[in-house]
Amino acid sequence: MAKIVQVTARAVVSYGVNPVARFLLKIGVTPNAVTVAGTVGVLIGSYFGARGHLLAGTVIVTAFALTDALDGTMARMRGGTGKFGALLDSSMDRLADGAVFGAVVFYMAGKGNPYGGTIAALISLVAGQVVSYVKARAQSLGLNADVGLAERLERLLIVGVGGLLGAAGLDWGLPAALWVLAALSLVTVFQRLIHAARTEVKELPE
Repeated sequence: MAKIVQVTARAVVSYGVNPVARFLLKIGVTPNAVTVAGTVGVLIGSYFGARGHLLAGTVIVTAFALTDALDGTMARMRGGTGKFGALLDSSMDRLADGAVFGAVVFYMAGKGNPYGGTIAALISLVAGQVVSYVKARAQSLGLNADVGLAERLERLLIVGVGGLLGAAGLDWGLPAALWVLAALSLVTVFQRLIHAARTEVKELPE
């Protein structure tokens, strides 16, 4: 699934994101500004979702989540991402993800925890943070954990589909998506840990 999404993402970058990135750089907008603006937009969308406006929340979050590809493209066009830019991007991603799933938890709890959706949302929230942490920590140790079924984009897409199903009046849609996401996120955590362990074994001297 990750490979399919990556191919699709490259196509989007080629035909949509690149021209926008060039235009923003031309008028003086920085990648860091786009990163922060995207996070603010996700926070606003999360608020709408938490208040029960699933369609508006899903559309806003999805639109602003696309800035994750935009700021990276802008940085590459400028000659690479600086250390602070990379730190800011990762920090804003964690904040945005926390807001999205925190909003889902709030909404599910307010609806009376249908189909155990609140529990699934909490698992998704915690597991999603661990997925990102394992990769970052592995990289800092010189290991490779860049694998997994449910990376950040996949997680946002799955919860977005659930939000749209819920907005269409299907009460089971969002909880079902959350349970799928919870399972995939936990699998991804172990995928990354196992891959990192194998990387270390290969690098040990004979």
